[in-house]
Amino acid sequence: MCGLFGLIDYKGCLSVRQKEKIIKILSAECEVRGTDAAGVAYVENEEIKIYKRPLPAHKIKFRFKSNPSVIMGHTRMTTQGNQKFNRNNHPFYSEKLNFALAHNGVINNDKKLRKSEKLPQTNIQTDSYIAVQLIENKGTLNLETLKFMAEKVEGSFCFTLLDNDNNFYIVKGDNPIAVYDFGECYVYASTEDILNKALKKLRIKSGYSKITLSQGDILKLSADGSFDNGEFNTSNLELEYWLNDYYDRIYDFHKRKNPVCDSGNFDEEYFKSIVEYAKMIGVNEEDIEYLLSNGYDYFDIEEMLYEPDMLEQCLCEEYAELFY
Repeated sequence: MCGLFGLIDYKGCLSVRQKEKIIKILSAECEVRGTDAAGVAYVENEEIKIYKRPLPAHKIKFRFKSNPSVIMGHTRMTTQGNQKFNRNNHPFYSEKLNFALAHNGVINNDKKLRKSEKLPQTNIQTDSYIAVQLIENKGTLNLETLKFMAEKVEGSFCFTLLDNDNNFYIVKGDNPIAVYDFGECYVYASTEDILNKALKKLRIKSGYSKITLSQGDILKLSADGSFDNGEFNTSNLELEYWLNDYYDRIYDFHKRKNPVCDSGNFDEEYFKSIVEYAKMIGVNEEDIEYLLSNGYDYFDIEEMLYEPDMLEQCLCEEYAELFY
């Protein structure tokens, strides 16, 4: 679960200081969906600029030398790829096509796609980056290549993208997004609740209309405020309900004071969540039970599932003791 937020000032009605204030409040409200890292993307002199840090949004000062028309933001709750390595954090940049991408959700088939589509290995460990590579492989960013990408990835998602012409895109999967049109600018966030709380702090009570997006929609908002629509097949979102429930449980679990199970306190529901997710990435229940029996707690195992190399190394070391 991550947070998406930002604005599109298509009539140039906001000053740079106003935008900094809006982004500050929006990003802070989006922390409810992720505090591990935060970042923004925007266009300056026809080039994509990205500023991101492995910090909660409220600890980051977002400043803009120019007055960008579009600011696309993300707050991260880490699932795959250590946030301490800033390359793993959103937004991601495409050097080949000069666009930025942010993602809320989880992609389950990124490794399979890298093989089947013959995509190069990178030092970015985050599953979301496969979306950038799929688009790059098509050679251009438009509604058709976004449709291609959305129908290739499996899992749960909502994507936002920004190109160097200040065209902004939303690819609406099963994860939420709310967009308000103020007649001169658009403002968006992952949920209406986040957006409404931000507007309340900005003392904005009315004067906007809602843009409704359904699962399977692709929306392009151009720099002049006009928009275009596309669609994609949503059959690859069959895991949406389980995944949303999984993230809710993970999020609640992290907030407990003493969540790690011991011999006297076995969290059966969380164990089921771990096993279900493990099966999705090719790890069987016996491996999870083996790690638990050898002293690894749920935090350890969850971290291993997000870092497959770590998991493989750990299992090899543990099993090796049975033979030597």
